[in-house]
Amino acid sequence: MNSINSTTQETLSEPEIDLIVESQANNDSAWETPIIVQKQPTSLSIPSELAIKAAFLAGLHQETDVEAWIIRLIRERLELEEAAYLEIKQNLAREFSR
Repeated sequence: MNSINSTTQETLSEPEIDLIVESQANNDSAWETPIIVQKQPTSLSIPSELAIKAAFLAGLHQETDVEAWIIRLIRERLELEEAAYLEIKQNLAREFSR
């Protein structure tokens, strides 16, 4: 079995690390005990003028729950931003692989 020795001074390349991880992927004894992470509730406050505009626009969209409408907007925007980020990342990877 391949394992990484913490006292070894050798720096592994990303492909070498990938090979080790892939070879140990189905070997439960090669992994530490899983860590369970609890989501922490988060609140966000917005300026009153934004809240007023959001309530107005939610009404135009016939949305009765302003908070749900804002959450949907944020999710949609985050999806757009993530897609743009991934596209840029892929383009950079293609540029550097040439």
